Amino acid sequence: MKLLSLNRINRNYQYLLSVLIIGIVSTACYASSLIIGYRVVAYILLITVSLIAMVFDILPVLLAAILSALIWDFFFIPPHFTFQVSSAEDTILLFMYLVIAMVNAVLTYKIRRMEKEAILKEEKENTVKLYNTLLNSLSHELRTPIATIIAATDNLQAGNTRLTAQDKYELVAEIAKASFRLNQQVENLLNMSRLESGFIQPKNDWTDINEVVYDTVKRIEENKVTQKISININPEMPLFKIDKGMLEQVLYNVLNNACLYTPANTRVDIMAMSHADVMKIVIEDNGKGFPQDELKNVFDKFYRLRNTRTGGTGLGLSIVKGFTEAMGGRVQLENKQAGGARFVIEIPAETSYLKNLKNE
Repeated sequence: MKLLSLNRINRNYQYLLSVLIIGIVSTACYASSLIIGYRVVAYILLITVSLIAMVFDILPVLLAAILSALIWDFFFIPPHFTFQVSSAEDTILLFMYLVIAMVNAVLTYKIRRMEKEAILKEEKENTVKLYNTLLNSLSHELRTPIATIIAATDNLQAGNTRLTAQDKYELVAEIAKASFRLNQQVENLLNMSRLESGFIQPKNDWTDINEVVYDTVKRIEENKVTQKISININPEMPLFKIDKGMLEQVLYNVLNNACLYTPANTRVDIMAMSHADVMKIVIEDNGKGFPQDELKNVFDKFYRLRNTRTGGTGLGLSIVKGFTEAMGGRVQLENKQAGGARFVIEIPAETSYLKNLKNE
C-alpha cells in the first residue's frame, strides 16, 4: 500500500525520478559491465523498469522503458558509444528488449490500476456496511431512550391529577435514566469519531488511580446495576502521569459492558497494581465469559456477540482498545478457567509517590 501511494507524486517529479533511477542503475551496470556482460545488463534494466511501473504513472514508465533501451544500445551493445548495432542477433535483442519493456510497463500499470480499483471498491463496501450497521444500531439505541423521555414528559405535562408523588418521581427517574443512556451513546459516537480522525492526543497529568476507579464505579452504580462490584487497590498506589479522561472512559466502558452482559448478582472485581512504571488494571467477573471463537472480534467496531440480547452499538470495547493504545498501552481479554472474563489493561506511565502532586 505504501508503494502504491507513490503515484500521488507530482507527474513532473515522476519523470525526473524515472530518469534518475535509470541513470543510477545504468551507471552501476557500466562500472561492472566487463564482469556481468551486456546481456545481463538488459535483464537488470528490465527489472528496474518493472519496479518503476509498480509505483509511477504510465507515461513516466514508458519514458523509463525507452530511455533504458537507448542507454543499453549506446553504452553496452557493441560497438559502444553509437546507436549502430553490429550483429543481427543484437538487433533482435534490442528490438525485443524495447517491446518487452514497454509491454511489461503497460501491463504492470494496468494490474496496479485494477488492484487500486478493487481496494477502493472494497473500502466503499466496508463503508456502506459500517454505515448500515451504525444506522441499525442507532435506530434502536437512540429511539428507545428518546421515546421514553417523550412518553414520561407527556405524562408529566398532561396535568393528570391521578398521578401520585411516587408516580411523578418514577417518571422523572425514567427520564434521567433514558437521558443518561442517550448521552452514553452520543459520547461513544463522539469518542469513536475522535479515534477515527487520528488526531487524538493524550493530555497527561498526575492522576490518582484510586480516585479514578472509585469515581467510575460510582457512576456505574448510579445505573442501579445488579452486579456486585468489588475494588481491591492498595491505597498507597503511586500517582501516574496519564490522561485521566481517557482512563475513566476505558474503565467505564469495560465495567458497563460487564454489567450489561452478565447475570444479576455477578461479582465484578477491580484490581490495580504498578510494575516498573507500568500501570496494570485487571477487571474480571465470575459470569459466563465470552464464546471462545468470538474473543478475537470483541474489540472490533460495531461488533456484538451472537446470541445476546439486543442493546448497545458495539462501540464500547473498540473505544477501550483505541483509547488504551492512544495512551501507549494495550488491553487483553481472556476467559478465566473457573468461568467469567478477565480484562487486563497495561499502560506505561511515569509514577510519583508524592500524593500532593496532583498537578505539575
